[in-house]
Amino acid sequence: MKKLIVLSLVLLLTACAGGLAPKATMTWPAVPDEVKTACPDLAQVDTSTTKLSDALDVVSANYTQYYTCKDRVDNWIDWYNNQQKIYNSVK
Repeated sequence: MKKLIVLSLVLLLTACAGGLAPKATMTWPAVPDEVKTACPDLAQVDTSTTKLSDALDVVSANYTQYYTCKDRVDNWIDWYNNQQKIYNSVK
C-alpha cells in the first residue's frame, strides 16, 4: 500500500514538473484610452479687445496650459517606455 501511495505521488509530482502544467504568458498591456486624451485647445484673443493687457493675459494662460500639458504627456510617455523596457528585460 505504501508503494502505491509513493508511486502515485511521484507520478503526480513529475507530471507537474515535467512541463504538463499550463504556462502563463504575459503581454505588455495596451495604453488605456483615458490616458490618450489630447491636450485642450488654446484660448483665442477676443477680436473686439483693444487692450494689450487682455491679449497678454490670454497668451500667458496659453503658455501655461501648453507647457503643463506637454510636461504631463512627456513624463507619462517616458514612464511608460521605461516600464516597458524593464518588463521586456525581465522576461
